[in-house]
Amino acid sequence: MMSTYATMTPLSVVLTRLKEKGYGRELTITKTGARLEGGEKTYGASQLTIVKIYRFEGASDPADMAIVYAIQAADGEKGFLLNAYGTYSDQDNPFYDTFIKDVAVDEVDAI
Repeated sequence: MMSTYATMTPLSVVLTRLKEKGYGRELTITKTGARLEGGEKTYGASQLTIVKIYRFEGASDPADMAIVYAIQAADGEKGFLLNAYGTYSDQDNPFYDTFIKDVAVDEVDAI
């Protein structure tokens, strides 16, 4: 059966599920690495793994295009990275693209 936009899970639902599974803290990427919301430790890309990727494509509004990465650090800390993409990308962080490309991906189904 082919998926339709009507059956896609909304972004807000995914963010709620991630929070329930311990991935409720947002990561911020800076020149020196990534930091979890409320945390003091800065992680390099090699210390992080993307464990799930959620892509949202706006059926009627290109502004609804976004991607969410569920991320786990080598020390067990968890969080997420949310970013708009496409025409309405809010990514003005010059370090984002280089950093995220260096983060390993090892998706798991349990999230």
